[in-house]
Amino acid sequence: MHRRTLFAGVAGVAAAIALPGGTAAAGRGTTGRGTAFPEVIGLPDGWQAEGIATGRGTTFYVGSLAHGGIYRGSLATGKGSTFVEGTAGKQAVGLEYDQRGRLWAATGSGATVYDGDSGRVLAEYALGGSFVNDVVVTGRAAYFTDSYQPVLYEVPLDQAGRLPGQAAVRTIALPGGLGEADGFNNGIEATPDGRLLIVQMLADRLFAFDPRSGVAAQVDLGGASVLQGDGLLRRGAHLYVVRNFFNVIAKFRLGPGLRSATLVKEITHPRFDIPATVAGFGGSLYAVNGRFNLPAPAPTDTYSVVRVPA
Repeated sequence: MHRRTLFAGVAGVAAAIALPGGTAAAGRGTTGRGTAFPEVIGLPDGWQAEGIATGRGTTFYVGSLAHGGIYRGSLATGKGSTFVEGTAGKQAVGLEYDQRGRLWAATGSGATVYDGDSGRVLAEYALGGSFVNDVVVTGRAAYFTDSYQPVLYEVPLDQAGRLPGQAAVRTIALPGGLGEADGFNNGIEATPDGRLLIVQMLADRLFAFDPRSGVAAQVDLGGASVLQGDGLLRRGAHLYVVRNFFNVIAKFRLGPGLRSATLVKEITHPRFDIPATVAGFGGSLYAVNGRFNLPAPAPTDTYSVVRVPA
């Protein structure tokens, strides 16, 4: 369940720090409020946070499982406000910010695309999924995982990146082990050669999938685990896998041809509380606490984003 990352250098971003009309982040989890790049950023109480994405400058977005709203804030100041108002019965699961300034949200049953500056809805797609969980956008398409069905959903983009109509949406059947629905396909990332990396949260497997050829291959992890793998983030040759209930982010180095991946280290923090997804900025990772261990989420429950070194 997820993020999109823009790994900009920290130096030289001072001009992009402020968000117009931003307020101090709500919630008692905030530390370093008003200082540069706080370690913990509070979100509104009861938000039921899931996906996180970074956008222009130091902007970040976090979606809500409670009502589908989206919160926008600044990584530099920890301040922010509601960007998209929630609606009863809606969800915002995985998020992705694309190179054209659009924010994509997996919504459980479909997808919504927003203008990343104004929050205006640019497109909505009915994907017919049982749980449309995460999204990644490449130069040719947006791809969505479904955690309960052995398929991916593809929203194709033309060379200008224009959003298509509903009729263009395609369902891609997944082969082999990747097509085993009980594996719980979750986070998804893209590689420069157009392949997709998909983690199976319950089956403890990572796959590389080529949507053009339909070929899937399991990545050899050398005995390391991705059990409870949730959000994914690729940065160059490194892949970060959020293992939610283990409260760690596993950092892997991808091998040649994506045939293997070597565990480099596991990153944790005392303020992790079942992190769901991760985004990156500069030399840091930003993990959003999903708190999926709560027996019955309440409007007074606190949620936060935690910064750790990448």
